[in-house]
Amino acid sequence: MSEHQQAPEVPIPDWLEPVREAARTVRPAQLSRMLPPETGGRRSAVLVLFGEGPDGPDLLFIERARALRSHAGQPSFPGGSLDPEDGDPDGEGPVRAALREAEEETGLDPSGVVVFGRLPNLYIPVSDFVVTPVLGWWRRETPVGPVDPAEVAAVFRASVTELTDPANRASLHHPSGLTGPAFLIGDHLIWGFTAGVTDRLFHYCGWEKPWDSSRRISLSESSMRLALRERDAYRRRSAGG
Repeated sequence: MSEHQQAPEVPIPDWLEPVREAARTVRPAQLSRMLPPETGGRRSAVLVLFGEGPDGPDLLFIERARALRSHAGQPSFPGGSLDPEDGDPDGEGPVRAALREAEEETGLDPSGVVVFGRLPNLYIPVSDFVVTPVLGWWRRETPVGPVDPAEVAAVFRASVTELTDPANRASLHHPSGLTGPAFLIGDHLIWGFTAGVTDRLFHYCGWEKPWDSSRRISLSESSMRLALRERDAYRRRSAGG
């Protein structure tokens, strides 16, 4: 399946149609400065899952455990690496992987998820992941929570109203030297790859509200240590290669 070949047309709520249309037309460079290499990279997938919670349309997020080797303590969409049994990484493999990993991490029932599209493959250099964001609608919701605390510290939902509120928007400077969007949702700070995808998707589907990008925030001291540890490991790998 090519970057812009979408899932078969499936019924979704009217409010999700702008997301599906954005997925049909958006280009990789419009979503991220980090594009996949021509060869190599560790194929993975994440589930960008839209539901309808008590505060209206929302997205499902996890917070990764702080003891993990990659992206420790960071917010994320549920997801992970493709396994051989997931099948073709350029076909339905990312969909299978995203649903499987979401079930393993949060306990959700994949049969209640309608996949309605995907975004172009993107790249996370620090972990060498080539990531396919898979778009889903949580048609039949089931209880969710961390299945294995050694992998997932928290599972939470953030409403689109919260995520698009300019009061919850800011820019964050990463130890890599890059500055990107961030979302302050309750006790959670969504940043990095996940915030970047959310920011651009909302922009291209027309949900973004004007916000002050000059407002700067920083990672907590503990999160900064984890980010620096991963950055340094990445630099050592790059120097060795």
